[in-house]
Amino acid sequence: MGTWLFKMQTCKVGVTSQKTMKLLPTVGRKATQKVAVADHDGVVTCFGMKKGEAVPVFKSLPGQKISRLELGGALGTPQEKIFVSSGSEVRGYTKKGKQFLTFEANLTESINAMHVSGADLFVCASYIYNHYCDCKDQDYFLSGDKINDVLCLPVETVGRIVPILACQDRVLRVLQGSDLQYDVEVPGPPTVLELLNRDGGKGGEEVLYGTADGKLGLVQITKSGPITSWELDNEKKKGGVLCIDTFDIVGDGVKDILVGRDDGTVEVYGLDSSNEPTLRFENVLSESVTSIQGGCVGKEMYDEVLATTYTGWVSGLTTEPQQMVAGPGDEIKMSRETQGKVAALRAELEQLQVKVLQGREKYQQSSQSSTAVSSVPVFSINDKFTLCQDDASYSLTLEVQTAIDNLLLQSDVPIDLLDVEKNSAVVSFSECDSESNGNFLLATYRCQANTTRLELKVRSIEGQYGTLQAYVTPRLQPKTCQVRQYQIKPLSLHQRTHAIDQERPMNTLRLTGQFSFAEIHSWVVFCLPEVPEKTPAGDSITFYFQNTFLGTQLEATYCKGEANFKSDNISTISILKDVLSKEATKRKINLNTSYEVNEDSVSHTLRMIHPKLEYQLILAKKVQLIDALKELQVHEGNADFLIPEYRSILDESAQLLEEYKKQPAHLERLYGMITDLFIDKFKFKGQNVKTKVSQLLAILNNYELDSLMEFFSEA
Repeated sequence: MGTWLFKMQTCKVGVTSQKTMKLLPTVGRKATQKVAVADHDGVVTCFGMKKGEAVPVFKSLPGQKISRLELGGALGTPQEKIFVSSGSEVRGYTKKGKQFLTFEANLTESINAMHVSGADLFVCASYIYNHYCDCKDQDYFLSGDKINDVLCLPVETVGRIVPILACQDRVLRVLQGSDLQYDVEVPGPPTVLELLNRDGGKGGEEVLYGTADGKLGLVQITKSGPITSWELDNEKKKGGVLCIDTFDIVGDGVKDILVGRDDGTVEVYGLDSSNEPTLRFENVLSESVTSIQGGCVGKEMYDEVLATTYTGWVSGLTTEPQQMVAGPGDEIKMSRETQGKVAALRAELEQLQVKVLQGREKYQQSSQSSTAVSSVPVFSINDKFTLCQDDASYSLTLEVQTAIDNLLLQSDVPIDLLDVEKNSAVVSFSECDSESNGNFLLATYRCQANTTRLELKVRSIEGQYGTLQAYVTPRLQPKTCQVRQYQIKPLSLHQRTHAIDQERPMNTLRLTGQFSFAEIHSWVVFCLPEVPEKTPAGDSITFYFQNTFLGTQLEATYCKGEANFKSDNISTISILKDVLSKEATKRKINLNTSYEVNEDSVSHTLRMIHPKLEYQLILAKKVQLIDALKELQVHEGNADFLIPEYRSILDESAQLLEEYKKQPAHLERLYGMITDLFIDKFKFKGQNVKTKVSQLLAILNNYELDSLMEFFSEA
């Protein structure tokens, strides 16, 4: 295999959505493929590459934002017809650019996922799935949570239509007509689906999926039920998966798995002898990768991984060897072809610089005239606020179609800002007066030139809820700013899960009153993340949650007039009781509240906190010793006289300091949880023990689990 080189293709389109670029199949002797890509300007662009330059085939007129692009055609023939979804409309184009189809799906919301198979069209909009055959209604399904992607097993192989929906509640829903056949539980919210080898493998039943938290998996969708082939964890904490393709880029006869992530990572996975994925190649782009395809585009005989980024760059990783010629004195010289490309790029750059200067002069002249009207520039922001299970923090990712000048973060609730390695922006903090203006955080990030993507991490405190606001100012004239708001929920560190351990000691909260199913559901949405805003179908619903910080659990079951909450953490029950009572009071609804406290749950929660607290105490002690040990080492000339434990602290000092820096206030956070647990335990008994908190903190300063549990039982 040749050298891999990242190279910018000369084609640049508008801002793109997920899965909006495909390679058209080759026809006849033509060995290179054409690229079809669609953008937010509503334009479908088709181009090929010739001598390193993009040669347009056709370009459609602008219109409404395009959310998906798929290829289709009659079954058994080359899939070379281009289908795009825009709003609630689906349009079809031939490979030459002639529009042959305009189909209005008459949906109340815009289409966000689409799949084409022969005469069958599958579209999804938020919670709704529709199946059309020859543009006539066939099937309909209302999902329990938002649909992120849709796929159908190949009809020519499996002999029947099997649609699969990737839903936000960590489930793949397999349908039969308008009915749910079965659910497939996956380890994260699935964002993308693709057929293995583009045909579903030998039996046509193998489906690849990627999740919002960066996991990959392969599952076989059989008639009787799902068979999980493998799941690949996101150990290196890379971005969420936005796109997948399969193509033999290595040239060993086995198709590789191509993956594009929202942090700009492009990956190639090969399958080993036991069909397990292994990472073969990796490259990081500066923007999120919205589409990925394998094929032959730039030059015959040399395959490429083609990727489209959020702002519309179409980029390629090629297998073509990059020829270098050794000159006199072992100097490396570029080949004539490469020199020609560089010269052409330089000429184009000079032309662009001249255009920019002319544009600036024109703007200055027009802005100074007496009839000048300043227009606010419009820019797109791609943002994501997600809870990370691994470190119980929220990741805030902001991506702008132009360079970011600065970002102001403001919060009316206490939160900690955590270090992010990828973030090169300079942060400065302003003093806050929470009593007079309600601000708990004011932080400004000043970005380096050409920064279009910013990733931040924050950690919230359960029980304290409010709003985090991000003010994004790009490098545009005149200066303009957009505000994004993110809700910090009362039980913000809880994450949806498929099941909980019913053997744990549980505390119970029961609410009854004159509230509707929609009202109690809206209260649960207000309290907990990852709950669909739409009221569930049916008369009742049960959700399961896990606290990502402590590992404690919560079960929420409710219907019209009644709600039951169970948790092994009494503080979770206390927060729910307080918040739900406030929400009911706002709506003037009288709530009858009853609860059962399991005494064993308190010691159970303390045991769950114990390993985390012990680890943080040891880490803090080690960090405190580092400076003193370094002084001793300098004074004595070496560290040989130290005992092995102290020598290991010196050897690992950089890692220890890095870890400690990444988790500010971690120890204080654990102390706070234990204090809340202590207060909440006795609150349910009608006792106020706030005067004893100082005694509790004294015990924590000389921490031992047995003495802490004894204090809890005797207080």
